[in-house]
Amino acid sequence: MLDALMVSLLVTTDLPPDTELAEFGQLVADAVQTLQHGEVTYPGFLRGAAFWLDRPAPPSDDGLPLPVTEELRFAALLGYLSASSPSGSAKETAADAGRAITAAVAARYGDLGSPPAVMAIRSEDVRERTPASAVPVRTTDAVPELATAATRVYV
Repeated sequence: MLDALMVSLLVTTDLPPDTELAEFGQLVADAVQTLQHGEVTYPGFLRGAAFWLDRPAPPSDDGLPLPVTEELRFAALLGYLSASSPSGSAKETAADAGRAITAAVAARYGDLGSPPAVMAIRSEDVRERTPASAVPVRTTDAVPELATAATRVYV
């Protein structure tokens, strides 16, 4: 049996305006599949939901679609990270996840002006602040024990 550390996470970042929310969420979830702490790698699993934090563009007065804007959009993901962390510390595990997520977002979307913010939060915040319209995501090809641990907390 794998010893799993549970960390509730909030991830926020700016994204290009044409970004698919589900793609962003899956990118973040898959980024934590293998985490690194110093020279040691360890498995992770994230189950959560992605959503937009900014307001959608207001409808045009004439009913026609608005032109696509070049402004970045602000997205978030709330979820539970289950990891077999060698440090045993939620703070260090969140930092390891932050490095992996930052690298994945930069590789996919390029320089967005600032890196994603990744922080450990209270588990109640995940449950209370995830909007009903959020897009559910989970790490693919995860270690089964980690997926089971995160699922128990999520539901």
